[in-house]
Amino acid sequence: MCELNAYLSAGEKEDLYLESVDIIRPENGGVYMRSLFGEERFFQGRIKEIQAIKRKILLEPICPPDL
Repeated sequence: MCELNAYLSAGEKEDLYLESVDIIRPENGGVYMRSLFGEERFFQGRIKEIQAIKRKILLEPICPPDL
């Protein structure tokens, strides 16, 4: 089975956010995810990139505009 893992991307650093992602969809200005194990998360940001071969979803936060 090919499972995708979601990571928070900050420059060169990537931190694991959710393992074994089953469902991912845009929702309310962010990203809803559910794992194969039923764990649900909502990330206030966007998908930066999906790397299918590496089985990665890279997420990045939405930065508020500078005032």
